[in-house]
Amino acid sequence: MEHGKEGKIIFTFLNDNYEVRGDFYPPIGDGSPISPEYIRALLDQFNIKYGINKEEIETAYKSCYRERKIIRDVLIARGNPPVNEVLEYMQLNPVLNQNNPQEDTNGTVDHRARSPFIIVKKDMALAKQKSRKPGRDGRNVHGETAVYGVIRPEGVTGGENTRMDGKFLLACINGQMVVENGVVNVRDFLVIKGPVGYGTGNIMFPGNVEIEGPVSDGFKIYSGGSVTIKQTFDVTDVITKDDLNVAGGIIGRGQALVKVGGNLKTKFIENCRVACRKTISVSSAIVNSHVFALETLEMGEKGRIVGGEIYTVKGIRTGWIGKESGKAARIHCGIDFTLDQERENNNNHLRILSAKLEHLKKLMDDPSADEEKKAKMETLWNRLEDEQQKTQAKISEILGKLNTFRDAIIEVKGEIVPGTLIEICQAALFVTEPLKKVRIRLEQETNKLIIDKL
Repeated sequence: MEHGKEGKIIFTFLNDNYEVRGDFYPPIGDGSPISPEYIRALLDQFNIKYGINKEEIETAYKSCYRERKIIRDVLIARGNPPVNEVLEYMQLNPVLNQNNPQEDTNGTVDHRARSPFIIVKKDMALAKQKSRKPGRDGRNVHGETAVYGVIRPEGVTGGENTRMDGKFLLACINGQMVVENGVVNVRDFLVIKGPVGYGTGNIMFPGNVEIEGPVSDGFKIYSGGSVTIKQTFDVTDVITKDDLNVAGGIIGRGQALVKVGGNLKTKFIENCRVACRKTISVSSAIVNSHVFALETLEMGEKGRIVGGEIYTVKGIRTGWIGKESGKAARIHCGIDFTLDQERENNNNHLRILSAKLEHLKKLMDDPSADEEKKAKMETLWNRLEDEQQKTQAKISEILGKLNTFRDAIIEVKGEIVPGTLIEICQAALFVTEPLKKVRIRLEQETNKLIIDKL
């Protein structure tokens, strides 16, 4: 077979001698074809003893001889690689890392919905105990044994606010999942060291949030606890279940909305709408804003209300109200703003019902309308009239509850500028002359506002 006419097989060893493949060459001219004896001798020559694929070898050399063509990539022998033992470990839930924003119907992606934080809910599976997988020794095509190894995966263990339930590690609370040195913790607070922007996305967290940097315009914050912001807050939307504390001020763009379930404390409020279930404390100024509080508005001696509209239940303490060259301010105290908003919504609904009834009356008076249409319109008329009566009754009920706190007090240690409107429980005072260092209260017997000097 040295002179090159005889048929031959060329072996290729793969995968660390766990696999052998061969290319079968037919004889040239009067050369000898590949024979079983040749194959046996070749296997012995290369010490191929284990996993020999006799059927494919036989099919290949016969085809090579009959068809006089090269048969390539024939599996000669295949061994069994060792299977490593995998020790028991705790694997993190891979779903928890899928925080990518979704496309909307227009095919665009809101990257403000992207978040680097892993927020979990109570009883959510954080990790799963993976059972040990036994190992198995292997054998290569030479029949040599290969001992299996042992793999120790980098798993995790449960930490703060987690518990085991069977094979699963569960969260005990709503919060942020943090993995530190292989320990899974769930925290009921979220600390953001830098700014809120595209690097953080919108903040939606079930517990307390602390933000050390500024908040970029267009990003929203929703918290199931309190929120602390250590710089000026360029607000778009923020909703907190508990307190909101802003070391700087709150700046809106006219449409900004702030809803606070507890107390609000800040330096100033500018061009936004603020609703607070408890007390609002502002040390500097409120400018062109709508502010609603179910308790009091507390401002320092230098605090100033410029323009906008203020609603509080129990009263206001401030330094100044109004500005000579600015917009007039309107102050309403003693009224539950939630009821006042409900009253306004019902009034708007009443106006819509009246317009519908007026339009329907014109249709019913049309002589060309047939009897069937008139019957349907009469049914609709009765339904609208019934709804109108119910809405009027709701408004009457709200009016009876609207004056929540008749002892509300407005104290101004500086001056109330002319043009300011003051109301306590709907008793009004329009300021035409400067009022300095005064307390305004409601005299309940006469239902008039009384001005006392401080």
